[in-house]
Amino acid sequence: MKKQAVNRKYNFPDADLYIQCLERIRYAKRDVDRFRQYAYDEHRLKAFLDKCEKFRQLPDDDEVLGDQMVTTEKKNTASEKLKGAIRSVMTRVAMKYSNRSGRYRKFGTAKMGDMTDAQLLFCGRRVARVSRQQLDFLAEVGVNENVIQKVTDACRQFENALNIQQDKVAERDIAVERRTEQGNVLYDELVTLCNIGKDIWAETDLAKYENYTIYESNNDQKIARKEREAATKSS
Repeated sequence: MKKQAVNRKYNFPDADLYIQCLERIRYAKRDVDRFRQYAYDEHRLKAFLDKCEKFRQLPDDDEVLGDQMVTTEKKNTASEKLKGAIRSVMTRVAMKYSNRSGRYRKFGTAKMGDMTDAQLLFCGRRVARVSRQQLDFLAEVGVNENVIQKVTDACRQFENALNIQQDKVAERDIAVERRTEQGNVLYDELVTLCNIGKDIWAETDLAKYENYTIYESNNDQKIARKEREAATKSS
């Protein structure tokens, strides 16, 4: 059964999550005597901080995407080399047979530019195979084992580059899933810590209560700050 995708529980950047966690941990250390009344002590804060640091050390999506892009560029270069090797054969085949003939069509190179990676790889292998089958007929237009071998080598290089690229795509998916899972763990702990902090200060200290408010964006923080300033001026 296919594994269900992991969804993020928070809608702000991972960097913001990390910073918010560190800030709330500092506040909780300040208020640790009160937090102990909720069975939330220094050991749990230390464990929370350790999870934050492990999260920080995970490669972000730009990093793994960059690796994927490098392998994609190499795959595309190998693709063009394969197409060039195929065209070199087909130019010679066209000299021997009409491009409307069955012998030409047997190579299956029509609309090569529109082929998927898998179709192109199969096409290259087919061109090499059919060329060898018709070598006696094509020798007079310069098709020989060296020309065919260039196609075979280009196929192998393209397949290798394609496999590496697909591995990087899979690695990126895994990295995104791992980061999402660990981010959700941090967010759940952040919510728990902030709920305790707000409960502690709800009726006695508005400023400290606000210390434990989770902001979804920088704009939320600006709005809250303006509201606090307005409340201070009116009091």
